[in-house]
Amino acid sequence: MQMRYRCFSLLILIALTFPLIQCKNSSKKAPEKDIVANPEKLSDRTMEDIRSTLDFLKQNKGKLNDSVNFSYTSLVDSFYAANMYRQQWFKEDQMSQAGDSLLKFISNSRLFGLFPNDYHDHMLAFIQRIFQVDTNARKNAALLARADLLMTDAFFLLTKDLKHGRIPYDSVTLRTDSVLPDSFYTAALYQALQDGKVGPVLRGLEPKFRGYDSLRAYLPQFLANASFLPYTYLPYPYSDSVSFFKLLQKRLEETGNLADSTPPLDTTAFKSVIRRYQKKYGFRLTGMISDPLIDKLNNTDEEKFRRIAITLDRYKQLPDTLPETYVWVNLPSYTMEVWDHDTLVFSSRVIVGGPQTRTPVLTSDISNFITMPQWTVPYSIIFKEMLPKIQENVDFLTTENLMVVDKDDSVLDPHRINWAKLSKTHFPYQIKQREGDDNSLGVIKFNFRNKYSVYLHDTNVRWMFGKPNRAISHGCVRVKEWRKFANFLVRNDTLKYPADTLKAWIARKEKHLITGFHKLPLFIRYFTCEGKGGVIRFYDDIYDEDRYLSQKYFARKAVE
Repeated sequence: MQMRYRCFSLLILIALTFPLIQCKNSSKKAPEKDIVANPEKLSDRTMEDIRSTLDFLKQNKGKLNDSVNFSYTSLVDSFYAANMYRQQWFKEDQMSQAGDSLLKFISNSRLFGLFPNDYHDHMLAFIQRIFQVDTNARKNAALLARADLLMTDAFFLLTKDLKHGRIPYDSVTLRTDSVLPDSFYTAALYQALQDGKVGPVLRGLEPKFRGYDSLRAYLPQFLANASFLPYTYLPYPYSDSVSFFKLLQKRLEETGNLADSTPPLDTTAFKSVIRRYQKKYGFRLTGMISDPLIDKLNNTDEEKFRRIAITLDRYKQLPDTLPETYVWVNLPSYTMEVWDHDTLVFSSRVIVGGPQTRTPVLTSDISNFITMPQWTVPYSIIFKEMLPKIQENVDFLTTENLMVVDKDDSVLDPHRINWAKLSKTHFPYQIKQREGDDNSLGVIKFNFRNKYSVYLHDTNVRWMFGKPNRAISHGCVRVKEWRKFANFLVRNDTLKYPADTLKAWIARKEKHLITGFHKLPLFIRYFTCEGKGGVIRFYDDIYDEDRYLSQKYFARKAVE
């Protein structure tokens, strides 16, 4: 009796434990093969496999296998649950019109500055090939389920990337919808499935800006002529010199500047090779690596595509519409544009901050401007550049038309000041530059609210507008066409400012503060390429902003 009781208890324990073991084992792997011989049962089995695969994805944080991860597991799960786990992109074992449209969009997504494999392109193309060459594959409910889920996840990813982009929002992002609600994704998906066409729905998410459209318009031509052969990318600045110079030698071999069989180079040999490369491309012959040289080596078509992708994403950080009238300063192109009712009023060359004294990216409004301005030298410039020169020779102040004032704005005799005792921690004065043609601000300054103490202004070294590299200021933006800009600001107040009024004030060297006009929105941005004149033009990545974003977000992404 006792033995029978023990056996019965063991059977009970096994019966209770078996479902747990079965459930645990079922979560180890998503269904891969589920051949359904009866076509009438294919849909039901596919629904079951969709549900099982989603259960697996939820337990494994969206990881399907070592090479495939879902980005929107929770949203995909809730969407299919709301639709009874039915297929969305297939009808029985045949791809729907919407499904064909989606796969075509993914394979052509480079035309939108996107990377196809971000949207499961390799896996979906592989499944599609299996369906084409193996008739039994269309009886595999598990494979149909997997394809359907991958396509839905890909659609949600495309929705997000075309609406918001991939680079993170920053301090100047002018969008309030930093997180899209689930309803936005599902509404777009329902629309695409209902229409049977994915393209119009996804294209409708893109920004509506002239610059964005121009870049997109010339992207097919760029792709048609581009070579995306694999090249060695050079991370710079580097932390490991040994690894870096191994990569550099490999990159020089790829450019044809070294033979593939070249043994490892020593320092002397490297300098010789680098000098030859510098001579070939017009660099200063130093034999040393530099930012411009590394940029040149990294400036492959693949890297250019990444810069296009970054620029398209930067447009997605703007508001849905820009003001009717505004000023646009693009730092890498050294240009300022004034737009009014979708018309370019005029453009101007500008000089911007150097790499060590960058002009900040910002959004503000031009609120007023002043003729014959006086420049108050920022303390950063005083301590870094001026104080050592003054301590060496006080007459530096006279040569540069500078004066020293105390806290009451009283002008002091610089020869009565003990400059040797002054430092960054003890400097109870201000240094100002008298107004006039030789003032660093020139004869006019345009003010706008910002926390960086920068502004737009004229300059006393106007010849510098002819330089190709104009990233040389301390952070402010020098405007070549300042006269046109000033006249544009007061264009609607001819009674107060008749023609040639500003010209007369400046000729007489009169100081005037001009206010009362409508504040003019100002956008200072960083866009290193644009569609212009039928091609995509690339500008120097003067602050290495694109290099940073490319390395952080796109370094491992394949264009093809």
